[in-house]
Amino acid sequence: MKMEINGLDMQGLSKITFFSGLPVETILSIGNSAHRLNLQEDQFAFYQDDPAERVFVLAAGRLKLSQLSPDGQQVIMRVATPWMLIAAVGIVSGAFYPVSAQAAEDSILLYWTQSEILQMIEKYPVLALNAMRLLSGHVREFQDRYRELATERVERRLARTILRLASQTGKKTDEGVLLNLPLSRQDLAEMTGTTLYTVSRILSAWEAQELVSVGRERVLIRFPHGLVRIAEDLPNPNKG
Repeated sequence: MKMEINGLDMQGLSKITFFSGLPVETILSIGNSAHRLNLQEDQFAFYQDDPAERVFVLAAGRLKLSQLSPDGQQVIMRVATPWMLIAAVGIVSGAFYPVSAQAAEDSILLYWTQSEILQMIEKYPVLALNAMRLLSGHVREFQDRYRELATERVERRLARTILRLASQTGKKTDEGVLLNLPLSRQDLAEMTGTTLYTVSRILSAWEAQELVSVGRERVLIRFPHGLVRIAEDLPNPNKG
């Protein structure tokens, strides 16, 4: 069945955990009931600590999900790509958004209000279990990110961040794996909880080792296994 609404191919909705177990026709009906929000690059969908009154799905574009640390430093927790559910916490009454969502490029979001989501859950009880899985997964992900920021060396954090982005948006090319999104060194600094200077120094060293190739808002992984070695803190077989 073709799942196109207002020019958007809604097939991606069927891949979202929250909608698992629902018939295609039901998912299409839910997609048809969604509100649409168009964001230009750098616009925000919502801010950290705003009341979580909507649940979003990113239909096109990229979103940076960032959080302010207690010392006021912005840390990008995740880069959302198309057909990711955003702000699942909006399912919970009285909750607040734990992050801010900013468009990294022109983007299209679909959303449902909290009352609409709760009506869906009442009508389709399987969504309640799916929501619990989603929320617990998000908690684990954030805990892992906090642990990385608190305990791991910057070089290891940066390698983990780039590999994580490669798994989400990586595109294989003849030269290696290209991160298929605009990504500046400042973005990488904010994702790893460090400074622009430190990220630039590490990337320059990795370029010299032919691990990566970095341009303006472009990162190409030339030797993924080398980054995995750094991310997992494994010994370098070339040193002995």
